[in-house]
Amino acid sequence: MSQITIEHNPSPERLKELGVASWPIWEKEISKFPLDFDEKETAYVLEGEIIVTPVGGEPVRIVPGDLVVFPVGLDSLWEVVKPLRKHYNHG
Repeated sequence: MSQITIEHNPSPERLKELGVASWPIWEKEISKFPLDFDEKETAYVLEGEIIVTPVGGEPVRIVPGDLVVFPVGLDSLWEVVKPLRKHYNHG
């Protein structure tokens, strides 16, 4: 099964190289919901905290400063613990 990968506190150079500042922003209130990825998503968390549990896998805690890759085909349950604000990019 494809895994969620996290790069903690990437450098400003890395973020600039990826163009993170130009990615759209997604916000979500405290909540729980299933989320299935039909395409790869890269996200950079600005605020909040989420716990993402892949179906059949272990929970992954994601916090501000994390650059996260959610692989295509990932089926997961999201728990937004603190209101979330993140940049995201598909593909």
